[in-house]
Amino acid sequence: MEAHNSSEDFAVGCILSIKTNLGEEFQGQVLTFDRSSNILVLQEGLNSGSRPKRNIRLLKANYIKEFTFLGQGEDPLDLKKCFIDLNNLQAREDSAIRQAELEAERFGIGVTAEAQSIFDALSKTLPVRWDKTTIVVMNEVRVSSPYLPESVVGGTPAANERVRKVLEFERKRLQTRSAGQ
Repeated sequence: MEAHNSSEDFAVGCILSIKTNLGEEFQGQVLTFDRSSNILVLQEGLNSGSRPKRNIRLLKANYIKEFTFLGQGEDPLDLKKCFIDLNNLQAREDSAIRQAELEAERFGIGVTAEAQSIFDALSKTLPVRWDKTTIVVMNEVRVSSPYLPESVVGGTPAANERVRKVLEFERKRLQTRSAGQ
């Protein structure tokens, strides 16, 4: 079939094969095209199990390198054929919110970039969290500003020593990196 690149061809229900400027290739059915924002809304079908699953993709039309018309499908917005599993949708939303909250807890508020780097290094091998500007390791060892080995307090002597070693290594790494710049 002939390749097109005009937004005039984005009629609802058309099934298109699309190549983007980023090298991605996929097929989808046009749900709508918004001329004012230049956004094409596509439905990508995945048939798995007893119920078909659908992905909705919003794509700026100027990212389309080329597309090919593959045919005309059934009305994608036919309410009699639409199915939304609200429980699954709610579970996915809850999971995404929990994940975002966990990731947000990894960033110290009011701390220096150096303190964040030390936290990130400790988090690679040990369970850590922020308590305001203090790094809490294994819920027992605390590292306060200026985040030097002498700033490590609490916990068992072995845990304390382990945190000090990681802290010393990370400080050396940061100094080497800043000296090389």
